[in-house]
Amino acid sequence: MRISTAIATSPVHIYEGQTGELITTVLRPGRRPTGKEIVTILKRVIAYLRRAWPDVANLLRGDAHFSCPEVHTLCEEEDVYSVFGQNGNGKLQRAAQPLMGQSKALYADSGTTTRLYHCWDYQAKTWACAQRIICKAEVTPQVDNIRFVVTNLKGAQPSFIYKTAYCARGRMENFIKNHKTFLYSDRTSCHTFQANHFRLFLHSAAYVLMHALAQIGLRGTTWTNAQFNTLQNRLLKVACLRRMLGRQAGRVCELKTRIKFHLPTAFPLQHLYRTMLYNLGTSVP
Repeated sequence: MRISTAIATSPVHIYEGQTGELITTVLRPGRRPTGKEIVTILKRVIAYLRRAWPDVANLLRGDAHFSCPEVHTLCEEEDVYSVFGQNGNGKLQRAAQPLMGQSKALYADSGTTTRLYHCWDYQAKTWACAQRIICKAEVTPQVDNIRFVVTNLKGAQPSFIYKTAYCARGRMENFIKNHKTFLYSDRTSCHTFQANHFRLFLHSAAYVLMHALAQIGLRGTTWTNAQFNTLQNRLLKVACLRRMLGRQAGRVCELKTRIKFHLPTAFPLQHLYRTMLYNLGTSVP
């Protein structure tokens, strides 16, 4: 008897932080990546970006998984700015207590949520050089909260680094959600790693198309930042909507030099199709 099992895998997603354009997705075994694995991927990405934009500075942002000796060393050697989440060990927690004491005192006076920021240099035993630690001490009616960020940015204010440079990483979760949840890129159920990696490439191609539809086709509209499932349900599944209304479904006619889409005349968002066709037509040479 042959028993088939799927291989546990976990992709690494890398996006451009401002626009959400996909840089790469790399399938890897389903365990926490080591510093050596992360550096292997980042070296190729940095080299590619440097060839394309040699005069543009690079800022690498990630969660605490990326705060490891190998990645810190890579950023120093390649002159890459970095902002990572940092797990709080005992030494960092003790160093943050005076700041938390000030935050608690302010909360006791005002009765409203208080947040204080501070920074200091810190070097873990495995790090090649000291890095700048940004600490946030927050007191709310529900909980006292201490968070740490590690960075090699020297000049910016601690509050700016935490709130603007690091917390903007939350946008990446929306990009990953579009990729994994709405385009089903987490369906890696094939029985070989190569097949699953190819499937991930196909899902990534779908992400590139959907992203272009939102950022180029819907440019200048309120739909530009809509999640992919909204675009799928409201704009792409028109035939299903028409069937629900009791009318004949839309038709696709393949001609020699073009493809014609026959859509419902009563569709309330048909003006968006005109906008999409115009924007895509003027953007593609």
